[in-house]
This record gives sequence, C-alpha cells and structure tokens, in this order.
Amino acid sequence: MKKILYFLLPVFLLCFILISFKNYSKKENEYKPNIIFISVDDLRPQLNCYGQSQIISPNIDSLASQSYLYENAVCNFPVCGASRASVLTGLRPNPNRFKGYDTRIDVDANDVPTIGEWYKENGYYTLCLGKISHHKNDSPESWSVPAWRADKNWRDYQTLENIKIAEENNGVANAFEKGENIKDLYADTKMVSKAINELNILNQSHQPFFLAIGFLKPHLPFNAPKEFWDMYDKKDIQLASNRYQPKNSPKISMHNYGELRYYTNIPNDRTLGIPDSTQIKLIHGYYACVSYIDYEIGRLINHLKKLKIYDNSIIVLWGDHGWQLGEHNLWAKHCNYQTSLKVPLLIKYNNQKTQHKINSVVELLDLYPTLCDLSNIQKPKHLQGKSLTSINEENPVNLNGFSNYHNGFTLTNNDYSYTVWKNKEGKIKAEMMYDLNLDSDENNNISNEIVNSSKKLNYISFLDSIKLID
Repeated sequence: MKKILYFLLPVFLLCFILISFKNYSKKENEYKPNIIFISVDDLRPQLNCYGQSQIISPNIDSLASQSYLYENAVCNFPVCGASRASVLTGLRPNPNRFKGYDTRIDVDANDVPTIGEWYKENGYYTLCLGKISHHKNDSPESWSVPAWRADKNWRDYQTLENIKIAEENNGVANAFEKGENIKDLYADTKMVSKAINELNILNQSHQPFFLAIGFLKPHLPFNAPKEFWDMYDKKDIQLASNRYQPKNSPKISMHNYGELRYYTNIPNDRTLGIPDSTQIKLIHGYYACVSYIDYEIGRLINHLKKLKIYDNSIIVLWGDHGWQLGEHNLWAKHCNYQTSLKVPLLIKYNNQKTQHKINSVVELLDLYPTLCDLSNIQKPKHLQGKSLTSINEENPVNLNGFSNYHNGFTLTNNDYSYTVWKNKEGKIKAEMMYDLNLDSDENNNISNEIVNSSKKLNYISFLDSIKLID
C-alpha cells in the first residue's frame, strides 16, 4: 500500500501543478481584456449621444449608452497624421515632432514604443486594419502581422463620372458622390469584413488581442452608398449659423480650406466662397458618410456580440480631430477653433452596462495610459498624458487640454479656450480667448478685454510649460 502511495503522490502533485498553471494562465488572460480600438477619420462630435439630432447614428449611440462618454475631449493636433502619432505614442506634438498630416512615428519618435508595440511586448496579439497611423507601413514593429488596408483607392469613387475624372486628375474628382447601393465595393466595408474574419480566428485563441480598426470616412471626398444619402431630406439640411470670422479674431486664425478646394467641383479661387447650394451638398454628404460608418460599426459590434466578445472587451471609439462644416466660413480642420479640436471619445469598460458622462476636459493623448491601466499592464515611462481611470470616478472641473496647430497653441478647459501665437523672439503677436459658457461657438474674441487677468496669465504660463516638454 505504501508503495502505491509513493507512486501516486508524484502523479497527484504533477496534476495539481498542471491544473494550477492552467488556472493561472486563464486568470492572466482574464486579467488582460481584449481591446477593440476604433478610429474614425474626421468625425466631429455631432452625434445623438452628444445631444445633437442632425445625424442618424444608432449604432454609435448604442455603444455610447454602455460607455464612458467624454463630452469635452480635444485632439492634440487638428491634422490626421500628427494627431494619430500623438495618440499612438502618448507624446505631445511640439515644434520638433508631429508637425503635419504626413507625420511618421518611426521618423519623429522611433525611440519609444507605440501602443501597439507595448501591448505586443505585454503578451497581446496586435492587429491593425484600415487607417490607424497615416502611413500603412509606419512603425511595423507595432503589429504581430503587417498592417492591412483594403486597397489604394481610399477615396472610394464608384460612379463612372468620378472614376473618369479621377483617372485624368491623379485620383481626385468631385468632393462628394452618391454611389450605388453596393456596400461591398467600399473600403470601409471591406475592412469590417476583414475584421469579422480575423475575429473568428482570434476568438479561437487563448491569447488576448489588441485589434485596431481605422475607418476612412467621413474623410473627404464625401462618398457613400445611395441608401445613406437617402436617409436625409436636403430640405432639412441647415447651413452653419455663424458663417463669419469671429469678432476681433486675428487673421492668422483663419485659412482658405485648401484641402476642400483640391476637389474638382469646388472653386479653386481662394477669394471665392462656397456657394450655398454646394455647402448643402457637402453637409448632406458628410452626414451620409457618418451614417454609413455607423452602419459598419454596427456590423462589427453585432459580430462581437455573436462571438460573445463584446461584453468582456474594452472598446474605444475616437475621432482623430474635428471638422468645420462652414462654421466661421471654414471647411476641413487646420485651425485652433473648437470645431476642429473637439472630438468624440467613448470608452466601454469590460462588462459595462450603463453610460457615464464625463464633463472634464480630456485629451486624446490620455488614451495610451488609460488603456494600460484598464488592461492591468505597466505604463511605459515616456507617456505624457494622464490616465482617465481616476477622472472617471471624480470628474474634476477645469482640467486643461492642450492642442497646437503649427504656431498656434491652444488651451481648452470647461470655461475658456485660449490660443496664442508668438513671433521668433517669443513675444505674443496674436491671441484669442473665448468664454465657452457664454459663447460656446467662439464668435467673440475677448482676449483684449481681459489683458492683465491672472487667469489669462496662468494660461500663457501653462502653454509655455507645455511647449518645453520634450
């Protein structure tokens, strides 16, 4: 009997160790929730979940109903490449890095791990589909397999008219298009179909994953299937109510929206404005593109639910910057007004069922440290943003958000926006200040009315300190 016990004891011990290891591994994977990281190009927070009723977006609104919704999130640079580089590295743009739409992380900040690379180093399978960084091949070490995009025809012209014009004009045609109802032809539909196939595979793995999904629309040109245009009656489309330069604002705050004038049915003469009829079509096209993207997001989320991944995953949806739809007679982004700086930001915690609205000003820069905390992985030391996990509990007021565009540096908090431009000698050459409680549309620059206020001087000091951060 003793011999049998001596023989069985090591066997029982080995089984105990194997079972314990299996349970430990399972706990480790549960400890690291899957991340669904959704970026939408040029998406402004004009959505029902943000209290706006013009755009039909039921799937984003449904996600928002079970998420932390940040009512005052700002981008750190109102151009796609620089904004995305800041999000993916956790570093602020400054005069030495992340300076334009064609920014490359592996040129400007190759010495720090991107969020994808950091997750990969911490045991995640990382996958990039669509437009996450501006360049598909930027920082390839971020991803477990090479980044994937649908095709080179990102503008998605589908009508024979625009295809012909684009062939004769380096791929550029009209600024908007009502396409046929064949969604499978569009790049963002192809991307979601790819994501669904990848999720089927990822769901069979015991390794946690970080899936980055980047939608191209509603970026110009505003091309979408006909059914999404037909959701809107053009008679209901309203032009911006403040189509004028803000009172007392400096000339440097304005621009001639060259990005839009690049398209063939938009006047190229920079002295001319955009006809009202064309503005209506542009707004209509923007709305149609957002509704199209909303449909595709719904398709993605429905599949997450089908695979039983949705509830216990962290889902993030963010826009890389805002977009002007005629406010202040501006189109596109490229400026320091809140319409270019404010972005939608949703974070659904794993197993979250209710919505929490956060009024504090936060920055896209904060995503990297926040996701590290939510994933229970250590934060890298280079991060310059703050984790939003404590803000979600306390929701403090008057936090400062920082954005810059070329030589304009903007502070945003719950009360004011303040922007300063300086000359080579460091002296202020132009400035703007708007009372966001009394003038949320930023129509009256009051910087000259409070020249020596301590609040304004504190803002200048804050902006100076931010600029010095390496």
